[in-house]
Amino acid sequence: MSTLEKILDVPVLMCAPEGESIGCESDALDLIGDAGYQGAQWVVVPTERFDDAFFRLSTRIAGDIIQKFAQYRVGLVVLGDISRHTEASSALRDFVRECNRGRQTWFVADVEELREQLGR
Repeated sequence: MSTLEKILDVPVLMCAPEGESIGCESDALDLIGDAGYQGAQWVVVPTERFDDAFFRLSTRIAGDIIQKFAQYRVGLVVLGDISRHTEASSALRDFVRECNRGRQTWFVADVEELREQLGR
């Protein structure tokens, strides 16, 4: 289940924490299609919806999913606490820091942090 919200006049598709796990490109394409249908520029996905393999960069799942979002020009927001993953991987920490500098994929702790990112 997902709902379209406006945050700072930006249409954002907010995915519910419960739902299908997101672990491959086809899962990403489903979200991208839903976003396009509803007119969203960003898709916000709670961390609990991602398969743990997403947070292990060696699996390349995160890169494949993020690339699909970029290809269709839809922003992806990973919402929630990922500290257990970043504490275990300096590469993931660096990846998150780089993503958060850009305008395509963000890792944010909460909706307030998302609001700050959209406002910059």
